[in-house]
Amino acid sequence: MANSLISIQIIPKGDVIPLVDEAIKIIDESGVKYEVHPLETTMEGELSELFAVIEKMNVRMIELGSPNVISQVKILYQPSGITMDTLTEKYRA
Repeated sequence: MANSLISIQIIPKGDVIPLVDEAIKIIDESGVKYEVHPLETTMEGELSELFAVIEKMNVRMIELGSPNVISQVKILYQPSGITMDTLTEKYRA
């Protein structure tokens, strides 16, 4: 079971939508479980693995021409295990 949930909102400078699409592609290619929401994307996995995905996202934004990137991150770290479904199951029909 994963030990962390991380929500990230990546804000590259420049033409934002194509860059955000690329950031989500990086998450998808990483193989971690994730959900895209209107203002952020939540990932589920091991803390170190998720940090590596965030680093790759930021580096890619610069490679694509963004002069800088702001990443707003929320982290839930629970060594005994945590999933998105655990936190949201009562809201799902």
